[in-house]
Amino acid sequence: MRLFSVDGKLYKFMSTLWDILKLNFLWLVFSLPIVTIGASTVAAYSVTLKMVDNHEGNIMSDFYESFKKNLKQGIILGLITIFLAYCAYINIEVFNKAKDNPIIFLISGIFISYIGLVHITYAFPLLARYENTIKGTLLNSRKITYKYFFRTILLWIVVALLIGFFNFNVPLIFIGLIIGPSTVFYGASAISKKIFRNIENDNISSWT
Repeated sequence: MRLFSVDGKLYKFMSTLWDILKLNFLWLVFSLPIVTIGASTVAAYSVTLKMVDNHEGNIMSDFYESFKKNLKQGIILGLITIFLAYCAYINIEVFNKAKDNPIIFLISGIFISYIGLVHITYAFPLLARYENTIKGTLLNSRKITYKYFFRTILLWIVVALLIGFFNFNVPLIFIGLIIGPSTVFYGASAISKKIFRNIENDNISSWT
């Protein structure tokens, strides 16, 4: 039956699922020092961007090569992301726990979250696909966010739904540990890749 053939949909689904499992394991292992989580995320995106483009490759070697290549910039980008997330968290926590609930902390938390999302959303896949400085990558992420704002909202919704799904109950949390992060990277790559293609096809010369 064609369903079970090498070209069948079931085979392709199982093959993709196996690749996602392997990629998730690599991402977790290489993220263990915490400080390398940014470089590990860039490496994961380098793999998922190829996966959504149906480019066959070796998951382990592709991941490791990208990890080595982008180690320094990935670490910096990861630390920037963690810092912004922590600042937003602290402000919102102060608002929630303070007796008089000072609104300035809520506004500050929301503002930092928005600024972080705008600059970080495409930063990791951009760094995985193109050579650039950290500043240039962050600025390009912001440009893409505003130029393709409705697609970016779709990306945020997809990521939020995936995170919410894998945190719905204990069994799904367990499944999320096995395939959650790489599934998020894969979903984000599917949307990002289309945007990158449009930019490349339009040959926009204004990118940093």
